[in-house]
Amino acid sequence: MVSEILPKLPVLDFSRKDLEPGTTTWFKTCNDVRQALEDYGCFIMEYNKLPPKLCGEVFGCLKDLFDLPTETKKKNRYEKPLNGYVGPILKLPLHESMGIDEATFLQATQNFSNIMWPQGNDHFSKTVHTYAKLVAELDQMVTRMVFESYGVEKYYDSYKTSITYLLRVLKNRSPKGDEPNLGFVTHTDKSFTTILHQNQINGLEIDTRDGQKINVDFSSPSSFVVIAGDAFMAWSNDRIHSPSHRVIMKGEVDRYSLALFSFGNGIVEVPEELVDDKHPLQYKPFEHLGLLRFFRTDEGYKAKCPIKAYCGV
Repeated sequence: MVSEILPKLPVLDFSRKDLEPGTTTWFKTCNDVRQALEDYGCFIMEYNKLPPKLCGEVFGCLKDLFDLPTETKKKNRYEKPLNGYVGPILKLPLHESMGIDEATFLQATQNFSNIMWPQGNDHFSKTVHTYAKLVAELDQMVTRMVFESYGVEKYYDSYKTSITYLLRVLKNRSPKGDEPNLGFVTHTDKSFTTILHQNQINGLEIDTRDGQKINVDFSSPSSFVVIAGDAFMAWSNDRIHSPSHRVIMKGEVDRYSLALFSFGNGIVEVPEELVDDKHPLQYKPFEHLGLLRFFRTDEGYKAKCPIKAYCGV
């Protein structure tokens, strides 16, 4: 009897010393990144240069944050949609999350920590800022590779200057008794990219293009998951896949994770080089923030593919 071979995400090593622009390793990794995003919409990034001390401190900061009273956490609000506090609700009792907009700027993490801790918490703001800057650099490396692999690197600098980052910090507690084990509902990200990192507790499930589910194992402190969002799929004219994913909690230990989302300011449009007979234009130019607002409407929330409902041709 032949056992079924379950799919696994590609694992790409970003720790290599020779991973520098212009090298053979760089060009190969560019193609590997593009192929992974086209096939799966995501991949596991191995990056062992994250200082272990920083890694331990940032997850310690998350535990301190989520241990705060609910009324305090509810003060995490932004005008932008999808940015603020989400607390346990009837359908998602295991999920809690907060957003730190523009966390790559120290002032932003200080503003957030001053709301959570009016007496101040320099350790939190500095630790989270340092972490966000490091992960943003990884994100910029990934997106640069994609642009180069498609031969549209001339657009990368303007893309980079248009991007802002939202760091969402998340807690999924372990289910108690007969509670459902759904940590977060099936969804696609609305970002260009998401870089996800977690403590040693797995739970992420990725849907493949053919409907299979991958239980993602990235329990090493040096493992990240890079996920393409709807905006990147649209920018690529449907070459890149934006995968559906959810969180399922198992075991008795709470899961803490961080997700760095990239969003564009202004108008996003498909590069003309990515439109041809085989790939006719699929999306009109769109405002990224407008996509988030649309997703909050009944039409956007109920749409099978919100980005196509918002700006599809």
